[in-house]
Amino acid sequence: MAGHSKWANIQHRKGRQDKIRAKLFSKLSKEITVAAKMGDPDPDKNPRLRLAVKEAKGQSVPKDVIQRAIAKASGGDAETYDEIRYEGYGPGGVAVIVEAMTDNRNRTASSVRSIFSKSGGNLGETGSVGFMFDRKGQVIYPASVGDAETVLMAAIEAGAEDVESDDESHVVWCADTDLAVVSTALEDQLGESESTKLVWRPTTTTELDLDGMQSLMKLLDALEDDDDVQSVTANFEASDEVMAQIE
Repeated sequence: MAGHSKWANIQHRKGRQDKIRAKLFSKLSKEITVAAKMGDPDPDKNPRLRLAVKEAKGQSVPKDVIQRAIAKASGGDAETYDEIRYEGYGPGGVAVIVEAMTDNRNRTASSVRSIFSKSGGNLGETGSVGFMFDRKGQVIYPASVGDAETVLMAAIEAGAEDVESDDESHVVWCADTDLAVVSTALEDQLGESESTKLVWRPTTTTELDLDGMQSLMKLLDALEDDDDVQSVTANFEASDEVMAQIE
């Protein structure tokens, strides 16, 4: 599976780190506030909030920012957000899923539709590409936590479904409903993860050449830059040679 993990790596290397980090902190804080508002403000009693806090910690969000996001929900002054999923096709017929949290559905829908059309894609109906993805739990560890066999054994014991290891990281996959249990068990054996979250995992991919990848990157970057967008996933595949030129 290339899609989201390769794109995340490209983003990290593109020299946009400060901008990306500010956006990321904002998105993670919003998820924490929404999770706290929807359930108990105590992470130990609220699975969604617990995962949101764990992901924020893994992304080095300061503790005071996390606490402030929870307090905002507890204080009752947090905005009311709707969670919306958009689906469409990008350049080259790549399937794209966009997850957003918004206090204005019309604004967000208009913005997402405009980004798709300006980038050579088109927004479809809900369900138009969702069948090409599975909802999964994803836990990422740096390669330094251990070799592939060590992580695989830990993942099996934790109840995970699959592990993908390379020179940079170990990506552990599990059923979406098992993420909290699996991530906690892994933490006991391997320590704090780099990332723990629910994602859309492509079941089929579309191969792109350099031109196609460059066009797709414009779409994905524009979507990520939208303040209402929480996550973007695409089912692209590209050769190492193409990826190297993108980076």
